[in-house]
Amino acid sequence: MGRNRGDPPLPRQGRAGISDAADPIAVPGASTDVDFPAQAALDWLATMAALVDPQGRVLYANPAMEAGLGLSRRHLLGQDLAHWLTRESLWHEALRQVHANEFSSKRFDCAVLARTATDPIQAQLIVARTEGADVLLVELVELGQQTRQEREEQWLNHAQANKDLIRNLAHEIKNPLGGIRGAAQLLQMEVDTRELQEYTRVIIHEADRLQTLVDRLLAPHRRPHVVGDVNIHEVLERVRSVILAEFPQGLTVVRDYDASIPEFRGDREQLIQAILNISHNAAQALAERMRAGDARIVFKTRIARQVTLTKQRHRLALLLHITDNGPGVPADIKDRMFFPLVSGRDGGSGLGLTLAQTFIQQHQGTIECDSQPGLTDFRILMPLS
Repeated sequence: MGRNRGDPPLPRQGRAGISDAADPIAVPGASTDVDFPAQAALDWLATMAALVDPQGRVLYANPAMEAGLGLSRRHLLGQDLAHWLTRESLWHEALRQVHANEFSSKRFDCAVLARTATDPIQAQLIVARTEGADVLLVELVELGQQTRQEREEQWLNHAQANKDLIRNLAHEIKNPLGGIRGAAQLLQMEVDTRELQEYTRVIIHEADRLQTLVDRLLAPHRRPHVVGDVNIHEVLERVRSVILAEFPQGLTVVRDYDASIPEFRGDREQLIQAILNISHNAAQALAERMRAGDARIVFKTRIARQVTLTKQRHRLALLLHITDNGPGVPADIKDRMFFPLVSGRDGGSGLGLTLAQTFIQQHQGTIECDSQPGLTDFRILMPLS
């Protein structure tokens, strides 16, 4: 996300594993070199950022800027950033006003002419002062990226509130449920007619069913996060074997793997459960196509580069698609499919996708879904670092 107007300059303290100081920047036309140790901090920004001189020439560009413009830092250095902007006059006026200290920062919307993009990137440009140097900080926030980040943040907050509510409700149900079951058992020993004993058996059976539901609601919060080396394709093969064992007729599970994806640190069992829940839902939705013999689920893995997840920039990420050719997600639950107890299938508990989302979020990842009749695509994105 972009820095706000009037924010303090970037801190001198580096993050863990990052050098606290960077090489000094030589500012053209300045009498002395400027020691500006924020370069390493810029590398961790999720947005495109650069340090420029008062004329707008690039002194330093972070990896997000390189990726966004499709040019290496070496090609950007010394170039006026106006070459890639559509509102050159606003750009130079903003530089002048901020450098003259008329404003602490200036921002305006513009289009960025990236070399690798077919169409210009719509972005908000922010120019801000830095401390003690003729060096200005420039940040380009893609408007689409900003919207996605805001939507992601709202979704995470909403999901967390729902999970807290469900967890608290489950705890409140758990204790009286045990009392109801115990009382029914005692009553069963006292009654002497078959009809009354059948009533007590119904009470015990329903209490056990609710207990199972409560246990599933609390499961993600009870099980420890066990981290180890994970090969995503071993995880997918495990899920594939389980799905094909349960649905042996009329279903094809296609592999489309990128063998170059490295192992990463994660909880193997949680990932198996998350992917199995999504795949199992897909298989159940394919019942009609299975009878026709053309049901199809595809596991597709790819590497994504320069990805922003939960406001952090990652150089490499795993992109996993789980697609099926079923009827699609019902329109009335598309916006609620990851909420607890929401199901599009009669008899469904509505917990499978909720648990999948919880487990993926514990890996700093996200799940998104695009669905229409004939093609449903669940996309899981997780950092590989």
